Amino acid sequence: MGMTIDYGQLVMDNEFARMIKYAVAGIPVNDETLAVDAIKEVGIGKDFLSHDSTYKHMRSQSQPKLIDRKMREDWIKEGSTDIYQRALEQARFILENHKPDPLPEDVLATIRSIVEEAEEELGVNNK
Repeated sequence: MGMTIDYGQLVMDNEFARMIKYAVAGIPVNDETLAVDAIKEVGIGKDFLSHDSTYKHMRSQSQPKLIDRKMREDWIKEGSTDIYQRALEQARFILENHKPDPLPEDVLATIRSIVEEAEEELGVNNK
């Protein structure tokens, strides 16, 4: 019936949708993003992590907030939380801290008129 909601699952679904949206938008494939010049410069099988091109492009990739890419030892030291635990923590943070921008008066008036029209149609009197 859709009468219940799992806030942790909702936060995870949001992250998955963001990642899918990123991929569907297309990932540029060209000499620069493939780091062709860096491969020639550094050499096959060598360390590319410290190369300028890696640093330049690393933030342009999908940036998940819940998927943990730490080394296993670091993950264990930090509590071994799974994605669902991190999603619940994020959901609690959002519920406790989010302050939505107020709706403009004309939008509030439109919503109020829709509610009043529905109440009249259903014979509901809240007065």
